[in-house]
This record gives sequence, structure tokens and C-alpha cells, in this order.
Amino acid sequence: MSKWAGKYVIGVTGNIGTGKSVVRKMLEHLGAYGIDADALGHRSIAKGAPGYKPVLETFGKYVLGADEQIDRSKLSRIVFTDPEALPLLEKIIHPLVDQAIDMIIRRATQRVIVVEAIKLIEANIRKNCDSLWVTYTPPEFQLSRMINNRHMTESEARQRMASQPPQERKMAAADVIIKNVGPFEDTWSQVVAAWKKNVPTGAGAAPIYQVVKTRAAQGDITILRGNPRNSHEIAHFMNRNKKAFRSLQKDDIMAAFGEKAFLLLQLGDELMGLIGWQVENLIVRTTDILLDPAISADQALPPLISEMERASRDLQCEASLIFAPIELAKMDSVWKNLGYEHRTPQTLGIQAWQEAASETMPPDTMLFFKQLRQDRILRPI
Repeated sequence: MSKWAGKYVIGVTGNIGTGKSVVRKMLEHLGAYGIDADALGHRSIAKGAPGYKPVLETFGKYVLGADEQIDRSKLSRIVFTDPEALPLLEKIIHPLVDQAIDMIIRRATQRVIVVEAIKLIEANIRKNCDSLWVTYTPPEFQLSRMINNRHMTESEARQRMASQPPQERKMAAADVIIKNVGPFEDTWSQVVAAWKKNVPTGAGAAPIYQVVKTRAAQGDITILRGNPRNSHEIAHFMNRNKKAFRSLQKDDIMAAFGEKAFLLLQLGDELMGLIGWQVENLIVRTTDILLDPAISADQALPPLISEMERASRDLQCEASLIFAPIELAKMDSVWKNLGYEHRTPQTLGIQAWQEAASETMPPDTMLFFKQLRQDRILRPI
């Protein structure tokens, strides 16, 4: 058993482009608390954070960008071309990530924890996992995903793949193997089956969401968690209320569940609104806000946003980033009453927050920001 009393810890690993994050997100939908160890590693070397100075002392100021932050692309070129460089970087980052993971797990209310890390087997966290899950994808799928999703050149992708141990080595150590080669629904079925088989009944995860009921001028409002079974209903609602280049299908929404969660707003028994949001690196990002014209935004937004925040605080989120469509962004009084400020990514101050906003911000939206907690993980010292 893991060193964290009362917790059941799942370690998820696999080579690049095999779908580790998708499996972690699926486990979160089942109620686990998810930790992205690689994202914590990035935090640990931000300017002022504990790993910043040791990285500069080891690799030199060449790795700095114009903003004096460590340029991870420069650092990657060093560590993935020089076999002796990567262990030096890991010696700096791994102890800091271990400390952060320990703190997060100890204060988590959920009893099932999932830790995703590409180097999980080699790191100290492995010996504290109750179950090791490995994702597998054929090399040609890996290559395609790295080129199309991560925008690498073919030579960069092949170099990154060659720098990692064979997938078979990780599979040999696995308690569970998830073959991520088919549609989302097939991967989801494998994850659900493995959860039922491996996660002890007594470790049942604490619910992240709750049903919220409130009164509005138009009638009774219910806020509830969306799940993959709602994919057809969500697709139909989005097609009815959102201008898109093509009609969304059930499979599109099933795939979206690999990246985000949905909160649904019902007026009576009818779906009248939703938000799509994701938690990564202790930051919640709300990228989809869609309301039926028949319900007023000042009635619909407060219960949706409040429930998103409640669930996000339970996930230890430090900041909330909402990307509001222009027509909703104009409702100054609503955002002010909810405690949000209009910002640009550059004004957020914290590197992790800036990067999250810049990477995520959809076109034709405005950014609204709210800090959810003061005690930040791996905060600058």
C-alpha cells in the first residue's frame, strides 16, 4: 500500500503520444484526484521557484528566454540530445516534484489518487503506488499525434521517441495496460473495466460534483455533472445553440470528455445551458459557456460558475480562468458580482497562469480571472 493512509494511488505512465493524459482524465471522471507530475516539474523551474537557480547553475544562461524564464524548448534540445544531461535535470526536478505530490495528496479529500508521469517507473513515486497503469499506442499512432497535436516536425518526433525506452519495458511492469488505439469510447470502456476490477470497493472516491438546485424567474434550475452518457444530449444542445463549421456528433463529445468536464444547467427537465472546463496544473480553465436564449445569463451564470469553483477548490485549484464569449463578456455586473476581473494573459503575473491563458484562450473570447487560494504549490521563494 502507498505511504498515504486511506488513499489508493494509481500511477499512470507510458511513452510520449500514448494517451496518458486522456486516461488520467477518464479516471478523474470516475472520481479520482488527478496529478500531472510533469506539469509540476515545469512549475519547479519557474523563475524564483526552487529549481530555477540549480538549472541555471547546471546548464548555463543559454536556457533563458528574453523574459528571464527558463525556455523549456532550449532545455529540451539539450537533455534529449545529450545522454548525460537528462539525469542532471532529473536530479534537480524529481525531489521537488516528490515534495509537491506529497503535499497535494495529503490535503486531497478524494480517496483515489491518480499520478501521471512519463518517468513514473524510474522515479520514487512508483514504490508508493498501489497500482501501475501503462498506456500503449503503436509507434505510427505516436508519430502522428506528436506531429498533429504537438506540432513537432517528423525528425523532432522521431528523436523524442528514440530517446525513450521501448514501450514493452513499461508494459512488462504494468498491473493494467490500456491500449489507446481505437475510438474514445473503446478507451473509456477499458478504463471503466480496469477501475471496477482494481480499485478496492472500500477506496470509493469522494464525489467531486454535487447536484445543485436553485430558483430563478423562469423556474427551478438544476446544475448537475455531465458524463459520457450525456454525449448525445450535449451534442444536440451545442448544435442548436452554437455556430460551428460542422455539426457535432456524439463521438466528438465523447472525445471532449478526454480533455474536460461539463456542468449542465437544466430548467425543469430541459437542458438550457452548459460550461466545459478543465483542471490542469492546479488551474481551472473554462473554455465553453453556452446558454439557450430563453434563459437569462444573469440567472444562469452564477450557479454554473459557483459550482465550477466549488469543485475546483476541492481539486486544490489556485486560479480560475474563464474565457467568455464576447456577448457574455459585456455583462460587467455579473462578472464583478462573481469576483472576476477582466485581464489579458500578460497581466496575470504568475508564469503558470500566463502560460495556461495563452495556450488555452479561444478566438473571440475575453479572459476573466479570479484567484481561488493563496497557498500556492511550488510558489516562488
